[in-house]
Amino acid sequence: MSFSRPISPIEQGYLASAPFLPPFAIQLLVEGAGSIDAAALRQAVAVASEASPGARLVGRGRLWIDSGEPPPVTVLPSLDLDGPALRRPFDLSAGPLSEVLLVTGDPTTIVFRATHATMDARGVLVWATDVLRALRDERPLGARSPLTDDALRRRVAPSPARLSTPLRWPTPLVGAAAHRRHRWRRAIITGNQHALVARTIAAIGSAAGRRSRFMVPVDLRRHERTLAATGNLALPVFLDVTPDQPWAEVHELLLRALAERRELAVSAAEGWADRLPRPVLRAGLSAAERLSRRWDRGICTAAVSHLGRIDLDAFSTDTFNARTVYTLPVHGPFIPVSFSTIELPGHIELTMSHPTGADRAAESLMEAVAAALAPKADGPAPPGARTAPPGARTAPPGARTAPARPGGTSAGDAVGPTVLDAFTRCVRQNPDAVALIGPEGTVSYAELDRRADVVAERLRRLGVGAGDVVGLLADRTPAAMAALWGVLKAGAAYLPLEPSYPPSRLGFLLDDAGAALCLVQRPFVDRLGPRRVIVIEDLPLAGAAPPRTTPAPTDLAYVIYTSGTTGRPKGVQVEHRNLVAYADWALPRLQVDENTRYAFFTSMAFDLGATAYFLPLLAGGSVELVPGEMTPPVLRQIIEGGGVNALKLTPTYLDLINRLDVAPARFRTVVVGGEQLSAAVAARAQRLFGPGCVIVNEYGPTEATIGCVVGTFDPDRDGSDGVVPIGEPAPGTEVLLLDRDGQSAPPGAVGEIHLTGAQLARGYLGRPELDRERFVRLHDGRRAYRTGDLGRLRPDGLLEFVGRSDDQVKVRGYRIEPGEIATVLAEHPAVAHAVVLPHRPAHGHIRLHAYVTTRAPVTEDALRTHLAGLLPPAVMPAKIAVLEEFPQTANGKIDTDSLRAVFRDDAAVSPVADGSDPTAAVVAGIWSQVLRTPVDATDPTADFHQLGGDSLTFLEMLDRVFRQISSATGDDFLTVMRDVTATPTLGTVCRVVRDAQSGRHDS
Repeated sequence: MSFSRPISPIEQGYLASAPFLPPFAIQLLVEGAGSIDAAALRQAVAVASEASPGARLVGRGRLWIDSGEPPPVTVLPSLDLDGPALRRPFDLSAGPLSEVLLVTGDPTTIVFRATHATMDARGVLVWATDVLRALRDERPLGARSPLTDDALRRRVAPSPARLSTPLRWPTPLVGAAAHRRHRWRRAIITGNQHALVARTIAAIGSAAGRRSRFMVPVDLRRHERTLAATGNLALPVFLDVTPDQPWAEVHELLLRALAERRELAVSAAEGWADRLPRPVLRAGLSAAERLSRRWDRGICTAAVSHLGRIDLDAFSTDTFNARTVYTLPVHGPFIPVSFSTIELPGHIELTMSHPTGADRAAESLMEAVAAALAPKADGPAPPGARTAPPGARTAPPGARTAPARPGGTSAGDAVGPTVLDAFTRCVRQNPDAVALIGPEGTVSYAELDRRADVVAERLRRLGVGAGDVVGLLADRTPAAMAALWGVLKAGAAYLPLEPSYPPSRLGFLLDDAGAALCLVQRPFVDRLGPRRVIVIEDLPLAGAAPPRTTPAPTDLAYVIYTSGTTGRPKGVQVEHRNLVAYADWALPRLQVDENTRYAFFTSMAFDLGATAYFLPLLAGGSVELVPGEMTPPVLRQIIEGGGVNALKLTPTYLDLINRLDVAPARFRTVVVGGEQLSAAVAARAQRLFGPGCVIVNEYGPTEATIGCVVGTFDPDRDGSDGVVPIGEPAPGTEVLLLDRDGQSAPPGAVGEIHLTGAQLARGYLGRPELDRERFVRLHDGRRAYRTGDLGRLRPDGLLEFVGRSDDQVKVRGYRIEPGEIATVLAEHPAVAHAVVLPHRPAHGHIRLHAYVTTRAPVTEDALRTHLAGLLPPAVMPAKIAVLEEFPQTANGKIDTDSLRAVFRDDAAVSPVADGSDPTAAVVAGIWSQVLRTPVDATDPTADFHQLGGDSLTFLEMLDRVFRQISSATGDDFLTVMRDVTATPTLGTVCRVVRDAQSGRHDS
C-alpha cells in the first residue's frame, strides 16, 4: 500500500518560505571514527526509507506521496559547514526531498538532510537511527504513521485553544533579523546539565540585557509515545523572560507551559496558511520578510530547540564508532537566532544559526551561552580536583614551577626557556662527557653538538625554520639523535616516524603534517618514494657554525602522531615551553643527574621514550641507544650490563623483565607509563631491582607532554594486589575529576580526568573540530584537556586510573566501565594482570569479555566466584580467558585487537534484580517504561535526567506516577513537580508520592 499524507498548514508555510530562505532543511550530522562502506550505506538507506517512507516524499497538490525512490547517497572527501553541500536547497518539484552525505575524511561523518517541509528534527532522527540499524543488519523499527501536527493536535485536543498572547516583535540580539544568508556556529561543552533548554534561555536572556521572548519547539509525540512518524510534529510555546531571571524559574515556566499543553494552541497564521493559495502565501511571507529585515525585528529573540539525550550506541556499527551527533539549526523567517542542543555521554552539542554580517555579535553571544552551560566548580579547588602535592610550589596555568634539584640547583635554572638552553649548558660545562653510547662506541657532548650544527645548517640553507616540520625516519642511532637536535637548533619541529610503518602510512603522516622534507637513515630511503629527503649518514660529522638564532618557548618542538581512539592518526603539537615544563619537575623527581644513564629502546614515534632520550642530555647524563628489534637477550644485556641505571618502559615490558629471571645491576629509577600498572607487577619488580631502586608510576597523555601525574610504588601501601595509583599531579599541573554531567566527582567516585597547566600541548595539527572537542574551556576560562581517562580519588589522597570513558559501554541499559571490572578482577591473588573489553556481536547486545594473565593456576569458575562477591550481575563478563601473556603492539602496549579475536561467539549476561520496596518498585517500573532502559529500584540516588530523561519525559513520568499510585489534585501535581525538579531522584519521587498518599504534602 502506497504511503501518503496531507500537507499540514505549517508545512504549507514552510513550502512558501523555502524559496527565499534556502536550504530550510533539517540536517543531522553523525561524526565518528572508522569507516562506512558507501554501497552498504546506500542499501541501508533504501531499507530504512522503505520502513520510513516519509524519507521518500514528493508533493502532489495538497498531498505528500511516496515516490518509491530511496534518497540519494553522495560521497564527499571533506565537509565545510559553510560550504555548498549543506546549503543546497531541495527541488520541491522533484523528489525525494531528503538525502544522505557520506564524508570519508576525518572525522568520518554521515549527514542526514531533509527539507523541513516534510520532516522535523525528531523525524530525521527516527529515520537516521533506522539507517544505522540497517547498517548493523538489524531490522528497522519503521515510522509509517501519516499523522500530521494538525491532525494529532485535534486528536489530543478536539477543541484546541487559540493563541491568546499576541506575538511581540523584539529587537534581535545580533541584528539583521531576517537575512537570507546565514552562518552556523558550534560549541562542544564538557559535561551534561538537566533543564538544558531553560539554562540556554536564561543565558541568552542575560546576554540580551532586556526582557526577551523565546520560541521553544515542542514535540507532539509526547502525547502519544508509541507514535512512529517522521513528519512535522513540533509546535512552539513562547516564553517571556527577564534578563535577571534564573534558569530554575525559566525551567518552571517551561514545565508549566508543557503541563498546560500550550503548544496545542492554534495561531492565526496557521489559518492563513491553510486557506491561501501557495503563490499568494509566498508573496505575503516574502513581503513580511523584507519588512522584518528593514525594521530589524523578529517574532522572538531566539528559538531554542532540544533533541534530547542520544545514545551513541544507536549510531555505531562494527566498523564505525560514533563520537557525537549534532544538528544545524534551521534559519527560519522572522527568527533572528536559532539554537539547537543535544546531550551526549559526557558532553553537550550546542549549535547556532545567525545572519551573516553579524559575526562579532553572534560570536560573543555563543561564548556567553557556552560559558553559562559549562560545569560549575565549587570554589577554586572543588572536591575531586587535585593540585600539586602538599609542600610543592605551584604556579598558575602557563607559569613554570621550579622544585629543588639535588645539589641546590633548581630545575628551572637548569632547563631554561627551551631544552636547547639546558643541552648547550651541558656541552659548555663538560664537552668531553659521554652523551650517547651505541653499538659502534660513544659520542661526547661536543661531538653530538657539532653533528647537530651540521644538520641545522643544512636545514637553514634549504629554507627550513620556525614553524616548519621536518620528518625523522631513523633507528635509535647517534645519527638520529644528532638529526633530532639539529632540527631543534634550526628552529623547526621534528616529526618522529616508525620505520616499521608501511610506506602508505609514512606518506600520510608526512603529508598531513606538511613536512618540508624528511631526514632519513639510508636503509629506509626506499620507503618514502619520490620525496625530498636528506640521508643523515651522508652529512659530515663537523664543520658547521652554531646557529645564530634560537627557537622561542612558544615555537613547536615536535609533532607526534597518536591514533588513540579516533581512527585517523592525529598530530599533537608540543611546544618548547611544554617540554620545559615537563623537564622542570621530572629531572628532580626521577633523580636525573650527570650520573644517570637511560636505556632508549622504544620507538621514537611514541613519546614514552622521550624521557629516556631528553632528560639525561639536559642534566649531563648519558643515553644508551638500543637499535633494532627488542628481544629477550637484548633486554637481558641492558638489565645486566652494568652501565644502564634507569629505564622508561610500559608495564607489559616490565612484566617481561620480571619473567626473564635476570639480575639487575645498580638501578636507580624505573619509570613505568603508557598502561595501568598492577601492584603485582610493581611488587615483583621492586624485589627484582632491589630497595635502592625507585619504581615510578607516571601518567600523562601525549597531549599533556609525556607525563604530568606521578606516584612512587610503596610496597607497604600498595601491597601486591590491585593496581598502583598514578599518584599526584606534578607541579604546574592540576587534575579535575568530572562526572558525566561535568560536575566535580566526590572522593571515591569515578570521574573523567581533565588536565590543566603548562604542559598542555598547543593542540592537534589541522584538526580544529577535534581541538574543540578535547581541549575544552572550564567555567573559569582555563584551558583543559579532556583525556577520556577515568580516575578516582582514594582515601589517602592519591589518584587511581580506572579505565577509559570511550570504553564505557551500555549493557542492557546499564553504563559500565570495563576498567573498573578489570581492577576488581586484578584483586584476585592469582591474577597478575587483567583487561576487560566490550564485544559487539553482529546481532544482539554488547558483551563484556575479560582476559587475564596469572601468577598461579586459577580456573574461570574461581574468577567468576571472586567477581560475584564484588560486582552486580549486570557487569559480570560473559567470557573470561586465562592467557600465558598478552599480545603487544609496536610500542609495547597490549594489542586489544588481538585479544578480541580470542572469542568468536556470544554469550548472555544476567539482568539486574528488582527491589523489594513496593512504591520504589512501581516508580522504577514507570521510569523504565518512560526512559526505555532498566532502572534499579534499590537505588534511591538514581537520577532521572542522568538516566536519559528530559523535560518532556519528566512530565510524562510524573503524570504516570500520580495517575497510577496517587490521587493528587492538579495543584498538588504542580507543587510536587516543583519539589522533584530540584532533586529528580528515585528517592525524591518515592518520598513525595508517600507524602501525597498520606495527605502530608502542602498544597
